[in-house]
Amino acid sequence: MRTTRRALTAVVSAAALLVAAACSTTEDDPATSTVEVFTWWAEGGEKDGLDALVARFGTGCPGQSFENGVVAGGAGITAKQVLADRLRQGDPPDTFQVHAGAELLDHIDSGQVADLSAEFDAWGLRTALPAGLIETLTVNGRVWSVPAGVHRANVVWANERVLAAAGIRTVPANLDEFVRDLETLRGSGVESPLALGRDWTQLMLLEAVLISGLGPERFTGLFTGETRWDSAPVTAAIGDYARVITFSNTDRNSLDWPQAQRLLVDGTAGYQLMGDWMAADLAAGFDTFAFPGNGTAFQWLADSFALTSAAANPEGARCWLRTVASPEGQREFNARKGSIPARTDTATTGFTDYQVEAAKDWRSGVPVPSCAHGSACSQPWQNAANAAVAAFSVSGDRISLQAALTAAAKQFIRQQ
Repeated sequence: MRTTRRALTAVVSAAALLVAAACSTTEDDPATSTVEVFTWWAEGGEKDGLDALVARFGTGCPGQSFENGVVAGGAGITAKQVLADRLRQGDPPDTFQVHAGAELLDHIDSGQVADLSAEFDAWGLRTALPAGLIETLTVNGRVWSVPAGVHRANVVWANERVLAAAGIRTVPANLDEFVRDLETLRGSGVESPLALGRDWTQLMLLEAVLISGLGPERFTGLFTGETRWDSAPVTAAIGDYARVITFSNTDRNSLDWPQAQRLLVDGTAGYQLMGDWMAADLAAGFDTFAFPGNGTAFQWLADSFALTSAAANPEGARCWLRTVASPEGQREFNARKGSIPARTDTATTGFTDYQVEAAKDWRSGVPVPSCAHGSACSQPWQNAANAAVAAFSVSGDRISLQAALTAAAKQFIRQQ
């Protein structure tokens, strides 16, 4: 049995209840084979969704034991750094969580992940997944990760009680109206009208403002080279971002997103921009709407899992991936996490009203990628963008922010 390689790793034994020959390993004693699954799902609906997958894995992969290689932190900022170090040191997990899209490019270029094209064919995923999503998962004609579910990033969450007390009763139709409502909240005594955290949460907010200012097509062009980061429309959008961020909490650089969420729940804030994974954590009393000015843009991200090319237990890892890809796994995982199934043939019975509506929006809206969540840009590019917005949060220097974002694009952009 492989021993645990990190002090923070917990081992959860998966009960062997059903026989699934395709998921067994012939190299190890089935009773002692472990599969290290590296994720950043440590709390809330994310952890509940992971637990549902672990239970499904236990029944479908007899002889395999789930090893939880979790590193906490929203959007995996810390986890990705730990993963990169482990891969460089030749200490890979068997499989790891990664956002579908450009975030995986460096791992592919480095030969750190295995081709999953044969598994996609064997598991019928080419017909079960949307063509556009498969295209995102495909590099050089091969598929490199298995999606677990799809989230929408550009969602504003509103505390109905706080808004009602301030006399706000309508959804803002554009950015100017949103700023007006933020001003109204502050005037009514709400110190921090917009709850905000650090790093990627600030990049998410900037992206939402950019979508409002540029539109979906030109926003997407920022990551393909078709739209210039040093253009006048981007300058104007950064000005709007600077205006919006003044209504956020002053301790934003010290909070992760669940801590910022607490400000919204407690009524210290009236709004929070955050992906729809929050749906699993919030009860009644909260309204949702697309970020003002985004129109029908659906800024998406897909959680997925890759197989490391040097996995100690590749067969066990494949059984985990098969569990993630199955209709049952997708239904149980997404129902708890607040996301929607990546598969189009998965029943949404038991899902919340929000999830049902999100699934409709996914089919009818305009798909837009996210650098903050890895579907639009590589990991190094994302790191540079996070650093740029973090510096701006302290300095307020718009010129430096735009220059840093322009430099990052010139360094990391490439034709895909």
